[in-house]
Amino acid sequence: MKICTILKQVPDAEASIRTSGDRVDLSGVTFVMDGMDEYGVEEAIRLREGGAQVEIVALALGPKRFEDAIRTSLAIGADRAVHIETDETYDAISQARILAEAVKKEGAELVFVGGKEADWDSAALGPALAEVLGWPHVDWTTKLALSGAAVEATHDTDSGTETVKVALPAVITTQQGLNEPRYPTLPNIMKAKRKELRKAQPADYGAATALTRLTGEAIQVKTRLNKLFSGDAVESATALVNALRNEAKVL
Repeated sequence: MKICTILKQVPDAEASIRTSGDRVDLSGVTFVMDGMDEYGVEEAIRLREGGAQVEIVALALGPKRFEDAIRTSLAIGADRAVHIETDETYDAISQARILAEAVKKEGAELVFVGGKEADWDSAALGPALAEVLGWPHVDWTTKLALSGAAVEATHDTDSGTETVKVALPAVITTQQGLNEPRYPTLPNIMKAKRKELRKAQPADYGAATALTRLTGEAIQVKTRLNKLFSGDAVESATALVNALRNEAKVL
């Protein structure tokens, strides 16, 4: 079996980000593999460690800097990688159309996608990829097991959890709770440098046209009112509650 794990590289959650003109300025920002995607890489490795005969292919669509995230996946345990290198900004639907062609060319039977893309703040890529491929899809997966030519997955619902069984090939979106991703060790980081990282272009996979055009970016700035309440504890608390209820409208 061949498993494709879709990767994104995004700004570190602790990074300080600012805007420059009508764009977010990412110069000097530390980038890491999208945390949601780490669960997919880890789950593929665990399936192999559990006895499944699988080849794990890391698949990424993005600019040159994505190489760092790809190398991390190879150091964690992916067998090889394909980097579809582009500076074009694609929306989730356009990404899915390109990645679907890459998945088909690889002959994968199982695809792991992070449950929510940190860069687009969207959970659309997994379902969109499944739709383009015409494969079944299970989202927000917290438990997974192979069962012959099918996969059994447990995922979150509004009222609890639900366990479903879908035939392979399939697309699975991953999230926290599915597993605990491992860290790459120094020996494996060195070994990753010798693993295959094949470069490709969107044109190699039909080069979808972006459906969404980014016209501007802004960072939300919250200002403080710096309002002080005088009086004793009871008077101050009463004034605070009145302000929260009647001015801020949060109570």
